[in-house]
Amino acid sequence: MFFQLNYHLYTPAIPPAFVSSSTDSHFVPQSTELRQTLQSRSETIRSYPSLGLNLPEELQGYHTLTPLDVSFGTDRRKFGNWFSVVYRAINSTDGLPYTLRRIENFRLMHQTAFSSIEAWGRVQHPNIVSVHEAFTTRAFNDSSLVVVYTYHANAQTLYDAYLKPKSPSFPQQSFLNQATGTQTPQFTPIPERTIWSYIIQIASAIKKVHEAKLAVRMIDTTKILVTGKNRIRIGSCGIVDVLMHDTHQEMHLLQLEDLTMFGRLIFALCCNNASATTNGNFQKSLEIMGRLYSPEIKTLGLFLISKSHPNKNINAVFEMIGSRVVTELDDALTATDKLENELLGELENARLVRLLCKFGFINERPEFARDPRWSETGDRYIIKLFRDYVFHQVDEHGNPITNLSHVLTCLSKLDAGTDEKVMLVARDEQSCLVVSYKEIRSCIDAAFK
Repeated sequence: MFFQLNYHLYTPAIPPAFVSSSTDSHFVPQSTELRQTLQSRSETIRSYPSLGLNLPEELQGYHTLTPLDVSFGTDRRKFGNWFSVVYRAINSTDGLPYTLRRIENFRLMHQTAFSSIEAWGRVQHPNIVSVHEAFTTRAFNDSSLVVVYTYHANAQTLYDAYLKPKSPSFPQQSFLNQATGTQTPQFTPIPERTIWSYIIQIASAIKKVHEAKLAVRMIDTTKILVTGKNRIRIGSCGIVDVLMHDTHQEMHLLQLEDLTMFGRLIFALCCNNASATTNGNFQKSLEIMGRLYSPEIKTLGLFLISKSHPNKNINAVFEMIGSRVVTELDDALTATDKLENELLGELENARLVRLLCKFGFINERPEFARDPRWSETGDRYIIKLFRDYVFHQVDEHGNPITNLSHVLTCLSKLDAGTDEKVMLVARDEQSCLVVSYKEIRSCIDAAFK
């Protein structure tokens, strides 16, 4: 009778013709770059703040505060008349990192202002940085408002990614510019496919927010985060609702203002200028968009910034960009396939690590150091011989064989519990045992228990 194993001995790879990890996709970089990205995020999460920052040791259940922005002066005036600072902190309950945005010198007049934060906490969308909670504190020697968000390691704003002025590549170039009074052009247009991807992601987020009877109120290049390859999320949601709680405004008008800010954002990204629609730059911006991008982008931008269009709403936006959404969906599904393929390659690791941990627990325990029978009798003897077979083989010259393929093959067969037999030889070569991987696995389970 044939018994099917609960899981395969080896995980079969997806055929290369279906998905390849050697090339980039729209949302997922090639395999080596993806590993570097994930490793960098892990290192960032575990990094420790510098000493001498004079930050609170504990803040409403959060500790290990680390500043995430280094802006000073007027650059910090991000929310009207309030200064803002962003920190990473660890939650004492779940041990996970979160983003804390602090508004300095804000006095909460009504506790009902936090009702909007509760509403935002129910809004879950892949293009919105999730809102968790808000509170006031005097831990910074002032009255501060703190709003807690999901933390995305190594994220940067659209402004930092695309619009922030870049220094010359060479120091002598800066000197040459000063001497001649010229400027080195640093404007590299964003690819149109990327622009459309950002448009669709932001529009999807706006639609979710408007359906929740809320308004984003913060569609700005300094508040939208690039969290992955061509992946963006709207951040800092809910803060303006708290800050402007005492100022009554109709939700319909606020949602219209969302669309206007959306249009300004499109112009800013296309023209590499945060003031593309103001300060007399509008006509020049139209010329740049017409030269670099398709007419559909300019038409959408004009529709969004217009104040007199009778059918201006987020549903009308999707009617205009419907054909582009199909491309976005195709790329998203391709990214899913690619990530699944990457996951298949790592699936064996957890299984084998658990086996190695069991070996470490069982073999040569220190409390049985004076009991020679611990590793020389019964189940433990078979486990000891198997460990030698896997890890302690030598060649004809007595040199250790370090063959990782042999180790992975043996451990995979052991974890699957196959009926294949293996001959285990004692260290003195005076005896040998022929046992199956299934029997060895039973010995490990019995000794571990």
